[in-house]
Amino acid sequence: MNPLNRRSFQTSLLAASLVPFAPHVTAAATQRRFRVGIIGATGRGDYGHAVDVPFTKIPNVDLVAVADADPTGLEKAKSRLKLDRGYWDYHEMLEKEKLDLVAICPRWIDQRHAMLMAASEVNCHVYMEKPFCKTLLECDDVAQAFNKRGLKIAIAHTAQYSPVLRTVMQLVEEGAIGKVLELRGRGKEDHRGGAEDLWVLGSHIFGLMRSFGGGNPIECFARITNKSERIRKSHVVDGNEGLGQLAGDHLQAHYRFGNGIEGSFASRKGVAANPSRFALQVFGSSGLLEIESGYLAPAFILRDGSWSPGRSGKSWEKITSAGISKPEPRTDGNYEGGHLAAIQDLLEAIEQDRAPKCGLLDAIAITEMIMATFESERLSKPVELPLATREHPLSLLTN
Repeated sequence: MNPLNRRSFQTSLLAASLVPFAPHVTAAATQRRFRVGIIGATGRGDYGHAVDVPFTKIPNVDLVAVADADPTGLEKAKSRLKLDRGYWDYHEMLEKEKLDLVAICPRWIDQRHAMLMAASEVNCHVYMEKPFCKTLLECDDVAQAFNKRGLKIAIAHTAQYSPVLRTVMQLVEEGAIGKVLELRGRGKEDHRGGAEDLWVLGSHIFGLMRSFGGGNPIECFARITNKSERIRKSHVVDGNEGLGQLAGDHLQAHYRFGNGIEGSFASRKGVAANPSRFALQVFGSSGLLEIESGYLAPAFILRDGSWSPGRSGKSWEKITSAGISKPEPRTDGNYEGGHLAAIQDLLEAIEQDRAPKCGLLDAIAITEMIMATFESERLSKPVELPLATREHPLSLLTN
């Protein structure tokens, strides 16, 4: 698919991928029962952020089997999930169990493409841990396979399902901070700062950024350095957790959205703060919002167009799912609550034949924002999105 056709394809489906937040509902409201299997990888990403257990708590799910190549890990998973059937080879599980949906749980992404393609071959929908895939070539391959068969993917960017995000988006639409001008995000900037932070934590920020930016950015300009030097081929290493090629301990990436909003993401190794700067700030003409990643994570608003409480005397106010300065009425603000909301949305999306709130196109767009930073640095200029280059840009460095 050439870049122009890819852009048209993504634009035509963007409205479906950025579906409005619906009231919180349970999967029990759906009519169909789903046969579900679990894929884990003990020692190679395990079961992610406990992606497996929430499937035991959804009424219309029949959890039937788990696969894990590690014998000890497999037995622990069977016990944890109260399952009789376990497989060392997930291909065998997919072939034998006639599943409707499989959870791809490992945090590492080095096996992600193979697992997704295996699921598509048996017409199986997927709920999966983030990040998505290592390269845009892998993303395109998965998209072709799943779209051809009409299959759904939902990815566990749980902030995208948060009732707090829904409330914050409504406040923005109502003009609580005036006209949105720019978006600023940072990673955790610990030992993973730079390129690893971009992958592991930047992906959450990009999900939020797309929500406030109105969809996908159209341009990226970035600079990446390693110990203050522009990255070179000799700086490229095999990243932790199966991330593939990485380079750089400091990066600054800027994104332009089609509606004129500007966004940025930055990360520098070894400068972590406590509490962390890991969040997205939304700057408006009459105020400022800050929202953290996570399901039911609180947000904050500064109703001050100068963005300077030191000068204005204004104070930050907390935003919960109920609104500004209101107590949080919900008690499901944890990873499990986020997974349950995401899985429930996916099951309904399958029944209603719509895009999940954070689905295939969203996962590809987030990966594209990551890859655009490397491609802009490689070419030393702004790059248009969707990217023309589908190979990993770091693999194309020549010096």
